Amino acid sequence: MKLDKYILSICIATTALFFSSCSDFLDRSPQGQFTEDDNPNALVNGKIYNVYTMMRNYNITAGPPAFAIHSFRSEDAEKGSIASDGSDVAEMYDDFIYTATNGLLGAYWGQNYAIIYQCNDILEAIAAKETAGQTETEDIINKGEASFFRAYCYFNLVRAFGEVPLVTYKINDASEANIPKTTVEKIYVQIDDDLKTAEETLPETWSSEYTGRLTWGAARSLHARTYMMRNDWNNMYTASTDVINKGLYNLKTPYDEIFTDDGENSGGSIFELQCTATAALPQSDIIGSQFAEVQGVRGADKWDLGWGWNMATEYMAQAYEPNDPRKNATLLYFRRSDSDPITPENTNEPYGESPVSPAIGAYFNKKAYTDPALRKEFTNKGFWVNIRLIRYSDVVLMAAEAANEKGIPKEAVDYLEMVRARARGKDTSILPKITTNDQSELREAIRHERRVELGMEFDRFYDLVRWGIASEVLHAAGKVNYQPKNALLPLPQSEIDKSKGVLVQNPDYVQ
Repeated sequence: MKLDKYILSICIATTALFFSSCSDFLDRSPQGQFTEDDNPNALVNGKIYNVYTMMRNYNITAGPPAFAIHSFRSEDAEKGSIASDGSDVAEMYDDFIYTATNGLLGAYWGQNYAIIYQCNDILEAIAAKETAGQTETEDIINKGEASFFRAYCYFNLVRAFGEVPLVTYKINDASEANIPKTTVEKIYVQIDDDLKTAEETLPETWSSEYTGRLTWGAARSLHARTYMMRNDWNNMYTASTDVINKGLYNLKTPYDEIFTDDGENSGGSIFELQCTATAALPQSDIIGSQFAEVQGVRGADKWDLGWGWNMATEYMAQAYEPNDPRKNATLLYFRRSDSDPITPENTNEPYGESPVSPAIGAYFNKKAYTDPALRKEFTNKGFWVNIRLIRYSDVVLMAAEAANEKGIPKEAVDYLEMVRARARGKDTSILPKITTNDQSELREAIRHERRVELGMEFDRFYDLVRWGIASEVLHAAGKVNYQPKNALLPLPQSEIDKSKGVLVQNPDYVQ
């Protein structure tokens, strides 16, 4: 585990003390204690560093709000844990019984807007420097970072809620944020503009002391993902193949190493949030996150590794082809009690453990599994685990899908084989190469590959929605309450109430 990661140095931990992230969209006030009289570079740099800290927050990437909205709604994941823990969350997201007063909605909405607000503040400060002719190289990079994060958060919001307020200016008074919703099309225009700015201003690589900082590849890959959500095959193809053709990333890391400590910031990592632990701060979300804690094994004593949320289902287990190594790298097996025998089937690589848990789900998420040696050194809760947000294999599969939809089957097959070849490793008896040129057959193969390659990684539900098969798949998996309207969530009732009629509920959820 690296202890010198960018954003995790003492200066970043200190930066976090200067800022607080308000979870209330309308009741926010300017964040931070810097003033316009302070050093302009310190002002901008301090705030952009803080955005990385804000991105590791429980409400956007590391806790139940993120997992519920991105993961629980698919057939491959469920709330998990025990029945009495978060039963309202299971009903809301697993069972599609949406209620606008659910607290996770407001938390997710609020943290995305808190980051957007911070980015607006940064971008306005940089614009003022540009007007004054005082722009420096670091300002240009900071502009790219702020533009990326604003686009990332608006993409979160538009996928989850559809129309939302579009705020691209600094808020000095709460009333300035109380504006009506903007159309989905205009929000995507803003996302495109922001990502274009990020692509033009972010470097392709950083030196090792800046590991984890945003790059051109992260911006271009996120842009491909936004085109994917719109089924914009031409732009999706161009963006994803741009990333591939640069040759900046690779699929050399064995799949079963990607989500270990040794696999952090590997050649297939395009963007991951940097976390660590130190002797002084063994369990701190200032320099780490609750990503592993929330998903860790829910047990007692040495098996008390976390809350046991975001568990994989039997449907996820059944999706894998025979002997696909990704199954054992994604599903964390466990025993229901100490009296159950330890067997090869419930023993997990690479640590040889067979946890015990009363959890109601089928499997824990092994992509949040922690090293026992580091648990002994720091804490059972795994605050040091990086959060992988964009992986190269995702981009390669985006290129495969776009190529197939554009009628370029040879390219689609080649990209698909890149991912399958890494998964199979040296065992040529498994995961045979897909050779069909039939568009429908190839489409199904690529969709399958996204499911198993990216299992438990946030996007399965949105894939089902954009493919137009959510009802079919979810109903077959027993999630019979799903209706097409459930592709979008209701807006948080708390935000509607505070807006005093300016913000209106999504039509399908009007009482």
